Parts: sequence; structure tokens; C-alpha cells
Amino acid sequence: MDLATLIGIIGAFGVMIWAMVSAGGISIYVDVPSVLIVFIGSLFVVMMKFNLKQYLGAMKIAAKAFMFKLDNPEDLIEQSVTMADAARKGGFLALEEAQISNSFMQKAVDMLVDGHDGDVVREALEKDIVLTEERHKSGIAIFKAFGDVGPAMGMIGTLVGLVAMLSNMDDPKSIGPAMAVALLTTLYGSLLANLVALPIADKLALRMNEEMLNRNLIMDAVLAIQDGQNPRVIESFLKNYLAEKKRKIDTTGGE
Repeated sequence: MDLATLIGIIGAFGVMIWAMVSAGGISIYVDVPSVLIVFIGSLFVVMMKFNLKQYLGAMKIAAKAFMFKLDNPEDLIEQSVTMADAARKGGFLALEEAQISNSFMQKAVDMLVDGHDGDVVREALEKDIVLTEERHKSGIAIFKAFGDVGPAMGMIGTLVGLVAMLSNMDDPKSIGPAMAVALLTTLYGSLLANLVALPIADKLALRMNEEMLNRNLIMDAVLAIQDGQNPRVIESFLKNYLAEKKRKIDTTGGE
């Protein structure tokens, strides 16, 4: 569970709800036509921008903003060095005994054990990375689209409310409901974009960058193991993926 995302969204909505209650109560901020225009309208407009598979898969991708288990790069480096040492002593077949939880690393190691050429391994892993990145970008684009469409639908709702108000100026009772639609749709559109869609899009972009870094680290590690490089050299090379303050390279080990 990503506590930053959870605390952020609860805190943001909590502040908004508190402000609404303090300003006169939640009920005055609830308007069914405004909800239909902004939220339901945005769902259909964004659907037009993507194919159905991408659109329906967006909710699954969005879950990564809240629940996402990412391997620690330091752990991946440690495991890579251990495998490199095992491969030098017992050959690639020794890697069959390795306990690997990362599916991408497991795929890469399986290719080594099966004896694939280095160029084939690199090409397969690079293709996997590219396709994974494209899936991430698709989910990010959908939520950015909600961030764009939400305020636009809010403006459309505002215009609908203003037209209704201006066309019934002779009936004072109709002015209030029409003005509510005009203002609340703008509010709903802003909430949808800035409290939900755009923060989720940014968090998904962060997740994508973290996962791409790990996958590139794994690919470099596996190719280095295949080349038979010294485990200490591999460790030193892979620690370039870490922030500088985390690069505590052991220069005394190895041969």
C-alpha cells in the first residue's frame, strides 16, 4: 500500500469536505445534473479517445498508484552478484536453483539457462521493457485525459446553467437551480482533474520510471553474467543505478 497516495487523497478530500460543511453543509454542493455532466460525461468523452481495451484496463493500472510492490534496487543488485558468483563456479545451469521472485529477472535467467545468444537475450528483454513502458504510458494518458476533459465538461455545464438561467429570468425560482448547475459543474470538473486524475497520472509516471530503472538494471546484470564478468565488477557497474549516497562499493572483494 502506498501511504503517500492514500494519505494524500484522503487529506485532500477531507479538507474539501470540511470546507463545504463549514460553508453551509454538504447538501448545497450536491447537484445531480452537474454530476451527470462532469463525471458521467467525462467517462464517455475519455472513452472516445482510446480503444475499449485500453479504457477498461485503466482502472487496473490505476491500482498501482495505491498498491504496488516494487523490488528494491539494492536487493536486485545483491541477488545479481550472488547469481554471477554461482554462474562462475557452476555454469549457467547453476542458476536453475536460484530463488527469484521478480518475474522479469526470472525470464532473463531462464533465457541464460536455455543457452540463448547474448543478442537474442538483449533483444527479447528490450522488447519486454518497451512494451511494458507502452502499457504504463497508455494508463497515464487516460488519466491525463480525465484531467483535461474534467474541467472542460465543467465549463460546458457552466454554459448549460447560464443558458437555463438567462432563458428564465422572468421566473425567480428557476435562477437558483440554474446558477447551482453553472457553478457546481465548474467545481466538480476542477475536483476531478486536480484531486483525482492528474495526481494519479503523476504517480503512475513515477511508478513507470521506477519499474523501468529496475528492468534495465536486471537486463544489464543478466548480460554481464552471460559475458562472464567478475561479480565485483558487476556490482560496481550496477550500483550506478543507485543514488550516489547509496553507492558503497566493496573494492576489496572479488578476484
